Amino acid sequence: MAGQTSPAPAQPNPNPSPANLPPNNLLPTNLLLGALLMLAAMVLLPIMDGLAKGLSERYPVLQVVWARYLFHLIAMLPLVLMRYKPRQLVPRRAGLQLLRGTMLLAGTALFFGGLAQLPQATVLALFFVSPLVVTVLAPLLLGERVGVWRVVAVAVGFVGVLLILRPGSGTLSWGAAMALGAGVVHGFYMIFTRRLAGSAPPLVTLGYTAVVGAVIMSVVVIFVWVTPTPADFVIMVLLGVLAAGGHFLLIKAFDHAPATFLAPLGYAEMVTAILYGFLAYGHLPDALGWLGITVIVGAGVAVTLWETRGARRMPLRAFRELRSSRPKR
Repeated sequence: MAGQTSPAPAQPNPNPSPANLPPNNLLPTNLLLGALLMLAAMVLLPIMDGLAKGLSERYPVLQVVWARYLFHLIAMLPLVLMRYKPRQLVPRRAGLQLLRGTMLLAGTALFFGGLAQLPQATVLALFFVSPLVVTVLAPLLLGERVGVWRVVAVAVGFVGVLLILRPGSGTLSWGAAMALGAGVVHGFYMIFTRRLAGSAPPLVTLGYTAVVGAVIMSVVVIFVWVTPTPADFVIMVLLGVLAAGGHFLLIKAFDHAPATFLAPLGYAEMVTAILYGFLAYGHLPDALGWLGITVIVGAGVAVTLWETRGARRMPLRAFRELRSSRPKR
């Protein structure tokens, strides 16, 4: 992709000797703290999505995307500058960083577009096809082998999508297409994240995605700008702060617990999304919707556990490289 080829990622030694690992690379043991940080992120991010849905009823979706990235960048920039030296802020693979950031921006725009038309839980469920998309793309773009059980999980996840969309029932719409598109684009984003693993500190990489989104959308928003009310401007600022806070909590969670333990907890976001959608809009999935959500989340959890099954004894740096298994927006 993008005219570049990449060899298959090196497989870690499944039985590394603890004596050969540096002291600061031993497995973290504070699983409770890691779980609490992960669950806190799963509370913040759906609130951000809910605010974005509300704003999209009064402002162009592209303006909402602009607010999410600009104020995300402003919120996290002081932390990045205080934590890292200037030489650490220079990416080694700038082209891929730019492409990765553009993919995340496109996924966010499609996701927010879906939120403007559909209940939050439905959009999030369709977005969760991204781990399944990675399973399909990994052999082509990363040279990874895909076993029969991962293929079965993808097929099952597709059944879940059909249960939500129910072609011919009127459920299929542009909003659903954008939500699915967001999941597909995010699958490519996750592929690029894997290629960039280890090329820069995670917080710096997150900073570059915010820069890309803020710069591009600051140009685009000129053509769709609607002057916000003071109250809505505060909500726009809060949108970016929640995005920065949620993703920072994710990074800290993976500092304390391995991907095999945390990744399934990421699907707790669906619970918060359903609760927020009900409290704010009175939205609840119908019986087939509940079944579709359960099938997609179950297939995603199965794929995530399968992909990280060999990581139980990897060094901490390797766990950090696996954090892309959880969808971001």
